[in-house]
Amino acid sequence: MKVHLIKPNSSMPNILIIEDELDIADLISMNLQRDGFNVEMAHDGAEGLNLALKNQPDLIVLDLMLPTMDGYQILKEMQRDTRAHNIPVLMLTAKSQIEDRILGLEKGADDYLTKPFSPKELVLRVKSILRRRQSTPSTNVFSHGPFLFDKNNLAFYLDEEPVSLTSIEFKLLLYLCQRAGTTQDRTKLLRAVWGYSDDVHSRTLDTHMKRLRQKIGGFSSLIETVRGIGYHVATVK
Repeated sequence: MKVHLIKPNSSMPNILIIEDELDIADLISMNLQRDGFNVEMAHDGAEGLNLALKNQPDLIVLDLMLPTMDGYQILKEMQRDTRAHNIPVLMLTAKSQIEDRILGLEKGADDYLTKPFSPKELVLRVKSILRRRQSTPSTNVFSHGPFLFDKNNLAFYLDEEPVSLTSIEFKLLLYLCQRAGTTQDRTKLLRAVWGYSDDVHSRTLDTHMKRLRQKIGGFSSLIETVRGIGYHVATVK
C-alpha cells in the first residue's frame, strides 16, 4: 500500500483521492493538480479513512471497490465521526446501475461519477461540489424555532443539543428553514442542494428527508410533504 503526498499550496483546496487502481489515481491527481488543487492519495480503504479523519480534506474522491474497506464502509464510518461527517464526497466507481448510484448518494456521497469517466468532467464536478459547499450565505448563525445552524462549522443544534447531520442534510434543512412558509418544489431543492435535477437525485431526496425527520424526532412535524410538488417547513412564532 502506498500513500502519495504532493507539496501543498495553502491557498487551494485539499483533495484526498482514495483509489486502488494506480493509473486511475494518477490520472485524477494529474488533472486536479493541473487546476491548482492540492492532492493526497491512498490506495487502500482503511488508510484512506485514516487520512480523511486525520487531515480532514476539503473533498474526497472515493472509489467504491477498495482493499480492506469498501467505499460504502468508508462513508458509514465518516458519518459516525465528527471529524469527517461534513467532508463532501465524489464517489467514483465502475458500477453504473441506477440502484448503485442511488445507494451511493443515500450513504452520504455528494455526487457520483462512473468509470470510464472524462477527467475534465471530474474536475468540473469537484469544483461544483466545492462551490455548493461555499454558497452558504455569509451570516454565520441561523435559527428557526428549535433549530440552530452554525454555518461556519456545519454544526446543527436541536433545542440547544447537538445533532449530527451530514453536509447534504445540513444544507437541505437550512435551505428549507430559510424559506419557511413557502413550499419548495423538488426541482428547485435538487438544484440548490445537489446541483442536479434527475431521477437519481429525486429518489434520494426522499431518503434524505426521511432521515432528517428521524434525526429531529418530535419536531419532524415542522417539515410537511406537499404531494406532487415538494416540501414545506412551517413558520414558527
